[in-house]
Amino acid sequence: MAAARTVVTGGVGFIGYHVTRALLARGDDVVVVDDFSDAPYPRTSKRRNQADLLAEFARVRVVEACVTDRRALTPLFAECDGVVHLAGLAGVRASFADPARYARVNVEGTAVVQEIAREAGIERFVFASSSSVYGNATPLPALEDSPAVAPESPYAATKRGAELVASALVRCNPRMSCTALRFFTVYGPRQRPEMAITSFVSAALAGRPITLFGDGSMRRDFTHVDDIVRGVLAALDHAPAGFRAYNLGSGAPVDLTTLVRSIAHAADAELRVEHATVPLGDVQATFADIARARDELGWTPQIRLVEGLPSVVAWIRQQRE
Repeated sequence: MAAARTVVTGGVGFIGYHVTRALLARGDDVVVVDDFSDAPYPRTSKRRNQADLLAEFARVRVVEACVTDRRALTPLFAECDGVVHLAGLAGVRASFADPARYARVNVEGTAVVQEIAREAGIERFVFASSSSVYGNATPLPALEDSPAVAPESPYAATKRGAELVASALVRCNPRMSCTALRFFTVYGPRQRPEMAITSFVSAALAGRPITLFGDGSMRRDFTHVDDIVRGVLAALDHAPAGFRAYNLGSGAPVDLTTLVRSIAHAADAELRVEHATVPLGDVQATFADIARARDELGWTPQIRLVEGLPSVVAWIRQQRE
């Protein structure tokens, strides 16, 4: 049986690297598309991820292109079996500074990638959405069928917009499995450096104070990247035809005060905490109802926060050596 051929956009980013590696490890041929932009974190991290993938899997193909560039992307989709669309601009706070760019990359880019996939006859299309689509108005734990009509940031709005466009486009090809995966606060090795867990661990190991927004009561549904990877592959292999959204979260939110204590324990270090005002766009809590992913994809998270934090500590220590 011939190996499956999968296009992964954003395949040298944080989640993209881990998904690409998992696909290659199971025998898929992978074409990575990434524009290597410096948003929202340095392109040097993406170049490092590219080098590590090529060192382990010489057969991976990496193409530098933007997901809004139809001409560059179209030839790459020939004879492909599936698309995992992870490329996009992330970051709630940064989206207020350049909302038009976020809309262009996250909404238009998703539409371009999905339409090229449809034209190529590809029937398995998985793309990255976000827990941010729920905002503060959705009752928790958040269900996929909740209205999600009050985004708190341009980033959240673009992720919800991408979902709506994708659900409309799939009507042109009802046989396509078009799956939106709403990721909940993903962490793990190679995470973006400004994200809470990586920045807190880095500060702990360097003896620097951390900045905690609010009084520490905000809750997040922290999900290890290895669990996310299993969810992506489950959706790619098993999601039904038509548009379907799935929450991928731990289902066990943790307040930030508890997170700080857990990081201090994992890093065997004391953490000095400085408090700051909650930034515009941040939500009070994220909390995933994961029953749909469990029942339809056979997916459940396996890594608790206390079990996942040591992987981040080990990765950052390795980078400091």
